[in-house]
Amino acid sequence: MSKTHLPAARESFESLKQSNEHGAEYWSARKLQPLLGYSQWRRFQQAIERAKASCATSGNNPEHHFAGAGKPITGGKGAVQVVDDYHLSRFACYLIAQNGDPRKPEIAYAQKYFAVQARRQELSDQAAADVERLELRKHTAEEFKALSSAAQDAGVQGKMFGVFHDAGYKGLYGGLGRDAIKQRKAIADKDNLLDRMNATELAANQFRMTQTRDKLARERVRSQPQAIQTHEQVGKEVRDAIKRIGGTLPENIPPAEHIKEVAKRLKGATPKLELDKRDAGGLLGQDGSAKDADDGR
Repeated sequence: MSKTHLPAARESFESLKQSNEHGAEYWSARKLQPLLGYSQWRRFQQAIERAKASCATSGNNPEHHFAGAGKPITGGKGAVQVVDDYHLSRFACYLIAQNGDPRKPEIAYAQKYFAVQARRQELSDQAAADVERLELRKHTAEEFKALSSAAQDAGVQGKMFGVFHDAGYKGLYGGLGRDAIKQRKAIADKDNLLDRMNATELAANQFRMTQTRDKLARERVRSQPQAIQTHEQVGKEVRDAIKRIGGTLPENIPPAEHIKEVAKRLKGATPKLELDKRDAGGLLGQDGSAKDADDGR
């Protein structure tokens, strides 16, 4: 799943959602297991146990979010075996992602998805947009490093790294290299261009980088000129895709506030672990939150 992007991970996760007799949404742990990159149930169960402990520590009732269940599996000759399973609330899935193996790319994407979703519920729309942009900027920095490594494997050396990266910009920005883009958008020379991109522009550049990296590996490019040409061509194809869907071409997107200011603003916004009534009820829906209120919890 190393090539999976956040939107695809989100759609896969949401497609597994079910509803129980209380009208509450839940996810089957057995179905969630492969999506989060676990091939062994035993290993995934360990992540679930850590998540249950984290749930209790956060002041929420694990019984409202993790319900033991049996899942029938049909084996050879039609024999049916019931295996352990859990019904998980959305909060439980979030905690499992947070307590999963961070080396798994699936877990990394899940953590990113849930981080954005959790903060969206806690902060204003503007702050939620800030979270999304900050996550995209972080991921784009990682992709830039990965692309540089792929370019080195493809034969790019020394000062030609600048030419290689500029080729991608030229393809995506209609012939404009990094410096020309900065000049067009009146961005200071000292600023990193990526730090002044909004979420839409960052996403386009991230896509350009990942697709170039994959293409260099897939076609086993081992020539410096060919690597540079490949990067520019991928940039052009991403640009053409933006044109086809009627999007704003990247050179026409105004510069965004510097990413450092976004990070500074978010640093003062403290996330809360207290859930609203519906989410606190978890698998019991509104009934669960009402029961807690009756018990004086």
